[in-house]
Amino acid sequence: MARVCEICSKKTTSGGTLSRRGLPKKKGGIGLRITGHSLRKYHPNLQRVRAIVDGEVRRLRVCTRCIKSGRLKKPARVAASA
Repeated sequence: MARVCEICSKKTTSGGTLSRRGLPKKKGGIGLRITGHSLRKYHPNLQRVRAIVDGEVRRLRVCTRCIKSGRLKKPARVAASA
């Protein structure tokens, strides 16, 4: 199953970080030099949530931004009989 939000289609993106050494010129150095470049992936924060879709309850993989913004309708809780 792919890491994709079923509401907003947010998915894994790629990026990277640059490793630098040296002192910047504005601080009196000779300048920064790039010594390495590492690639990585940024994954969305997906949660499995029960939601109402077309009148029926389904389990969806939804990002937390969609949950917090109220883009999905959660089913009503059933009171536990004691």
